[in-house]
Amino acid sequence: MDDLNALADEHLAAARDAAHGRSAHLLLQQPPLRQTVIALTSGTALDEHNAPPAASLQVLRGSVRLTAGSGDVELTTGELHPIPRERHGLLALTDAVVLLTAVND
Repeated sequence: MDDLNALADEHLAAARDAAHGRSAHLLLQQPPLRQTVIALTSGTALDEHNAPPAASLQVLRGSVRLTAGSGDVELTTGELHPIPRERHGLLALTDAVVLLTAVND
C-alpha cells in the first residue's frame, strides 16, 4: 500500500528540483480506473486538456485553481472536487500536490 503523505512529500521535492516545476506518479492503474499523484510548484500550470468520462481532484497539499469554461474553482488542502466534463486546466496557487482519480473509456 502506498503512503500518500510520503508520496506527496517526495514528488513535491522532485517538482521543486525539476526545471518544469512538476512531478507525477501513477499510483493505481486498474482499467478503467486510474489514480495519479501530481506535484506542482507555485505558478506551474497543466495546460488546458480534454476531460475523461469521470474524474475528481483531491488536494493533498497547498492550493490550486481548476480552470474550465463553466467557471474556475479554487481548492485547498483536503478538498475534493469533481472535474467537469469539458476542457480544463490546473494552476498551482502555492506549491501543491493533488490526487487525480479518473475513469477512462
